[in-house]
Amino acid sequence: MHVAVLAFPFGSHALSLVDLMLKLARVAQETRFSFLNTEKSNSSIFLAARTNLPDNIKAYSVADGVPLNHVFSGDPVERVELFIKEAPGNFKTALDMAVAETGRKISCLITDAFLSFAGSIAENLSIPWIPVWTPVPHSLSAHIYTDMIRQRNANSLIHDCSNSVELEDQTLDVPGLSEFRIADLPAEVLPPRNAKETLFSCMLGQIRHTMPKVDTLVMNFYQELYPEPLLNDLKSKFSNLLNVGFISLSLPPPSLPPSTEDVTGCLSWLDGQKAKSVAFISFGTVVNIPQSEIEELAEALEVSGIPFLWALRDSMSYCLPSGFLDRASTHGKVVPWAPQIQVLAHSSISVFMTHCGANSVYESMAHGVPMICRPFFADHKFNARLIADEWRVGVRIDGGIFTRTGVLKSLDLILEREQGRGIRSRVQDLKELVLKASAPGGRASRDFKTLVEKITSV
Repeated sequence: MHVAVLAFPFGSHALSLVDLMLKLARVAQETRFSFLNTEKSNSSIFLAARTNLPDNIKAYSVADGVPLNHVFSGDPVERVELFIKEAPGNFKTALDMAVAETGRKISCLITDAFLSFAGSIAENLSIPWIPVWTPVPHSLSAHIYTDMIRQRNANSLIHDCSNSVELEDQTLDVPGLSEFRIADLPAEVLPPRNAKETLFSCMLGQIRHTMPKVDTLVMNFYQELYPEPLLNDLKSKFSNLLNVGFISLSLPPPSLPPSTEDVTGCLSWLDGQKAKSVAFISFGTVVNIPQSEIEELAEALEVSGIPFLWALRDSMSYCLPSGFLDRASTHGKVVPWAPQIQVLAHSSISVFMTHCGANSVYESMAHGVPMICRPFFADHKFNARLIADEWRVGVRIDGGIFTRTGVLKSLDLILEREQGRGIRSRVQDLKELVLKASAPGGRASRDFKTLVEKITSV
């Protein structure tokens, strides 16, 4: 067997697919896995970060579409657009290389579900296509029902074009999405009025046409976390809906490494803090927070006196108020990068301030850490709505942006108030739920076993 794994090389998508492939390769040792991803993404999340790879895995680079000496404008979508222009030809070239080198024809395609063109590649090769949806399944449903959502929104605008703000607060009449609002939708589902269609939105737009043809769909999720209407609706559309659990995590979590092995110094610093006392702040590797919000957040952390660990990229450190690092050094630590999973697993962490990327949300839930949400783009608002209103394991920051008053209010609510006590209790309940589902014989473990059987029997 020769399984080709095709990655979407942006955000944490490729990392999630690598984690799934590693789990599969360790079980299906006779199966060859070829991982197709851009050279830049491979070097950062695959080759450099994992030294003990199984012998049955090899990475191949696909063209990223960036012209020689290209100067980027600063638009984060620009790199995505250049990559999509090269697809699917860049993947076909790498597939041919993998076949020629191994002497094995591709027997199955596992791909990021964003790569909607992968279905045609699999069809031409007469092999199964198994897409992997890494965001929350609720956002997949929004993509599937995009036509209906757009039509209803258009009708609402026609009937009441004077109250667009109120219209944005309307709930979605989609199975399992009754908690969500029009304003929570990613721009690719409901673009701003008069917005130009991008290659990225066109690619995602194909999901609603290609996904219903899929036999097996892998979800980066647990069946126990679905609202029943959403689960039933998705099961009616996919004959094999495999909820294999949080892909980026090993559950139960392994023991923390010795703090002396953590070169960032985060774990050793956390060792010196009281249990459940530290606020962890991190917004991923893509989000650029406005300077005004960094200043407001820093002022709130300084005033609160709450111990904090803040992962802030060096390129953003100039936004901190003058003298903040010195003044806050008595109770806080700022680092350019932190080992997030290990930090969230540490007993001293009390709350996580996050941009609400799916993996960050999953990692926080799996370790029983409540969240303060400041969503930015893509599916962040969707995830923040889930956290605050459906699962009720966190809060959204007041007004949607960081202010000194809003940060202090959120910290006080989570850590001191009765409402916070309920939030902390519920996130612990969800932690136990996913641990049980991940255990041998649990539902997620059974679905993962089914996936292994599918890729090894074609």
